[in-house]
Amino acid sequence: MTFEKVKALLAEQLNVDPAKITPESEIIADLKADSLDVFQLLMTVEEEFGITVPDEKAQELKTVGDIVAFVESLK
Repeated sequence: MTFEKVKALLAEQLNVDPAKITPESEIIADLKADSLDVFQLLMTVEEEFGITVPDEKAQELKTVGDIVAFVESLK
């Protein structure tokens, strides 16, 4: 399941309790990520799922659900 995988990546990278991560969680506002965290997260997502996230698309990914939806749209 894509959400569970993304949630696990976020929890590990941001040192956040996985129970606090929902599809509605905003990566910067709710999970306290900074721009470097977001960049590293997207690199990890690209590696984990074998995809490429274009820069213009990366700026649109605000919530955990946005990332999940984007990854699933490429499957």
